[in-house]
Amino acid sequence: MKTITLMLLITLFSMVPASFATIFYSKNEAMELAFGKGTEVGTVSLFPDDSEVAKIQELAKTKLESGLFTFYVGKAQQKILGYAAIETSTVRTKPETLMIVLTPEGELRNVYTLAFHEPPEYQPPQRWYDQLIKRSLADMDFNKGVDGISGATLSTRSALTSIRKVMAVYRVMIKSKGNN
Repeated sequence: MKTITLMLLITLFSMVPASFATIFYSKNEAMELAFGKGTEVGTVSLFPDDSEVAKIQELAKTKLESGLFTFYVGKAQQKILGYAAIETSTVRTKPETLMIVLTPEGELRNVYTLAFHEPPEYQPPQRWYDQLIKRSLADMDFNKGVDGISGATLSTRSALTSIRKVMAVYRVMIKSKGNN
């Protein structure tokens, strides 16, 4: 009897995933957060050429992993309310998904964590993201006054990289072409 109970317990514990995954918002909920309820949301698909990729990588201080970049554009009465990009990156070994929202001029307006699969104690709090709002792309760096978080170093580094990438793509692919 003890053997059967022990085997049953081992089986049950092996079936419980050691997952910390938390999904906070669906895509539709995220678009509502970014632009408001009932706002028209369209997409802009961007395909940077080699020179644009080089400029983006230089500004973002990171390598682009894809040749396609998508912005969601919120509009009300034909006026652009802002741009949002959904970025997924690996923190330690698991992904985080952020929605980075820019003003029509390309300033950081908000960052929302849509999903975080690392342990919750590694997730930066909203107040950490709030310190980045309206900060220039050049100042989006720990060496330029951005405070780190003890215990969440990799998460904050990953978030900064994603934010810089979105801001750089906006600058090279939208602002410089007069598409805003």
